[in-house]
Amino acid sequence: MQYRRLGTTDLEVSAVGFGVWTVSTGWWGEYTDDDAIAMFRDARAMGINFFDASDSYGNGRSEEQLGRAFGSDPDVIIATKGGYDFYSYPERPRGQQEIPQDFSGKHLRKAVEESLRRLQRDRIDFYQLHNPKMDTIDNDETFATLDALKREGKLRSYGVALGPAIGWKDEGVRSARERTIAGMQIIYNMLEQDPGRAHIAACEERGVGVVVRVPHSSGMLEGKYTEDTVFAENDHRRHRPRSWLINGIKKVDQLEFLVEARPGATLGQIALKWLFTHPAIASALPNIYDREQMAEFAAACEIADLTADELARIQQLYESNFGLEPAVENATAGASR
Repeated sequence: MQYRRLGTTDLEVSAVGFGVWTVSTGWWGEYTDDDAIAMFRDARAMGINFFDASDSYGNGRSEEQLGRAFGSDPDVIIATKGGYDFYSYPERPRGQQEIPQDFSGKHLRKAVEESLRRLQRDRIDFYQLHNPKMDTIDNDETFATLDALKREGKLRSYGVALGPAIGWKDEGVRSARERTIAGMQIIYNMLEQDPGRAHIAACEERGVGVVVRVPHSSGMLEGKYTEDTVFAENDHRRHRPRSWLINGIKKVDQLEFLVEARPGATLGQIALKWLFTHPAIASALPNIYDREQMAEFAAACEIADLTADELARIQQLYESNFGLEPAVENATAGASR
């Protein structure tokens, strides 16, 4: 495992982190709390020290799981998020519908205190505004509250997590350039590079660290889908048009040269290794469903670096849309991540 600094903070996070939405929300399968805790501890044994939660994942469940798994262990770096008011709207709709948000100072203070209680910690390492829109980015009260919580020692650093779907170019760029954030979480991968490229460029200008989720384009870059792939009823990918699956497979087929050049490596590992060519990217958060997949992704740092020619070829494919006609497809969904 490699460790990379999150922006200008003193946080040295594992290049591969664990986004705990997979085991706490029910959107990626059903897991008991004991299942989740065992997976977190296995991840730690594999060198993963960075875990990303949200107070709204399972209405506090993800944070409670991490609290039980690690408590106040100083060697485990915890990121979490706040802003969705599940306290007032506990019946959360499944899928892509969002519940109301509240980024007022009063709500954020309550949210942070409750997150600390569930996490069994005195301080949150990296706290993120969860899917803020432009009115929140422009709200001085919101950021004054975050600054105050940091001065009080309850937050070690803070930033924004953009979403739930891919997009939010202006929100990300303005956050990096006009707010004193430590990090930004975005959707970014070989198949979906925009607006992530603009976000990364803005973050590099200001020394802001980048955390990437959906590094495998909702599983497409794991290289395991076929035209016959069927997603479970409670899987958010089931709601995508068939063109997303068919076109995605055609794109992935054109990346096979990367696997052929690295015997024993998987496309899923290579997709992560590609991200690590970006100095601003501190950690990637692949969807982790089981221990076998966790071990695969945790070993991504060990495979051979991508060459300059390979990186150029990937970019040529992306810029030409892999030679495919543009299709109307749903943007990568974040399932309110």
